[in-house]
Amino acid sequence: MPTKNPLLTFLLACVVSVMLWPTGAAAASEQRLDREAIDGWVRDYAGRHGLPAAAVAVVKDGQTVHTTAVGTIRGTEAVTDRTPMAIGSVSKTMTAFAVLQLVDRGELALDDPVRTHLPEFAVDDARVGDVTVRHLLSHTSGLPNPVLVPPAGSLEQAVANIGETTLASDPGAAYAYSNLNYWTAARLVEVVSGRTFAEYLEAHVFQPLGMTDTHAVVRSGAAVAGMEDGHVTAYGLALPLREMAAVVGGSGGVVSTARDMGRWLGMYQRGGVAEDGSRLLSEQLVEESLRRQPGARTYGLGWQHTSTADPARVGHDGSLTRYSARADLVASSGYGVVVLLNSYTPTYQHPFSLSTGVIEVTEGSAPTVGAPVATLIDAAVGVLTVGALGLLVLGVRRSRAWTEKRRGHPTWRFALRLLPQLLVVTAVAGVYFVLPRVNANEATPVDAFGLWPAAMTLLLVAGTGSTCLVLARVWQRTRSGRPPRGRPTPAPS
Repeated sequence: MPTKNPLLTFLLACVVSVMLWPTGAAAASEQRLDREAIDGWVRDYAGRHGLPAAAVAVVKDGQTVHTTAVGTIRGTEAVTDRTPMAIGSVSKTMTAFAVLQLVDRGELALDDPVRTHLPEFAVDDARVGDVTVRHLLSHTSGLPNPVLVPPAGSLEQAVANIGETTLASDPGAAYAYSNLNYWTAARLVEVVSGRTFAEYLEAHVFQPLGMTDTHAVVRSGAAVAGMEDGHVTAYGLALPLREMAAVVGGSGGVVSTARDMGRWLGMYQRGGVAEDGSRLLSEQLVEESLRRQPGARTYGLGWQHTSTADPARVGHDGSLTRYSARADLVASSGYGVVVLLNSYTPTYQHPFSLSTGVIEVTEGSAPTVGAPVATLIDAAVGVLTVGALGLLVLGVRRSRAWTEKRRGHPTWRFALRLLPQLLVVTAVAGVYFVLPRVNANEATPVDAFGLWPAAMTLLLVAGTGSTCLVLARVWQRTRSGRPPRGRPTPAPS
């Protein structure tokens, strides 16, 4: 029977409102995520900036609440949240996690010297014994980050190649990002666990989280089911090229999908607990991994704080030479974002900008696509390339007049006037043919071109044109002849 007491009716209404408040608040929070705005943002951004494909996952309080993807692979196959892409250095979050699991099980400690557990870690420096596990994961070991390294087929060999390296600073004294740290950390996991790094991640990370489409490789370009060659952007286009061969185990060797990466971020938001309730890492160590480490500035253990964006976030960028990615956790809102691209842009961090836009949507703002900065930079370089080509063609056409004007110069002086062009030719030869052989590394001339196609095209045009110009001038001098040294050129009769 309904009550006729107004006071009792008011109290009952208050009780019911309080009971329903959490559900209503959750529903309102869920409604704040404008999925259509996220889809439109990703689609418009990729179109404006010439990105061939993108996959995005959004997580909230430990659950994936939205995924979206644009673009195609193999010509007609639509990209989805299960399309595999290399995540580059976002892999470091997983390498650090694997090491922390060993810490959690008491098999090592963060402040143990690395050589206590990995005697093969031999650097040509007396300070190597002071390098700790924490130093590796926070990039404060002092190990440098060389661009050209000898080839290796395993993490064991990769760490052995570090043997001739000298520390750039005292261990723990300064932050210096280096892939060598994470090769060593991954090898440490192998030695302590008795399994290959890929096997360890599969058993202790990927399987427990249901990341069925995620795999770890030691070398870039290794065959992964469903994964195609990526791209490098140039002049607003995307050029399909094979990944440059290199060691990436531990530092950038994970291939994953937007769906699986959503599970990865969700586990972090749950404090190290998988969706089935099983704990993969203690909450204390999860928090430690996200905390700024001593001497590491904004870096934690596999994660990095971003102080240039609002709201503040902790995350990591990743890029190889044909793929790029970004993962972000926003503590203030409980959201997380993953962006995967099957392309790499040399002059702009598209994954960071894409993630920033998605975060703005979760904050209730409307992101703007903005100008295609990388395309404009490449266009400017393209104008320089056309200008350089025009000048060189003009120089070849005028080579006869140029040579006649210097017909009386001795050979050494004539050669000196050709020096600027010869320096350009030498620079091109060095970049395309010498650097790929430094330290017996595995780079090819195609890889050199792919580092920044617009700039490398300019260099190639300049080198080719300079070669033609030198040959034309030398030929004209040979053809016209040169007066004997010390005798004046006779006047025409």
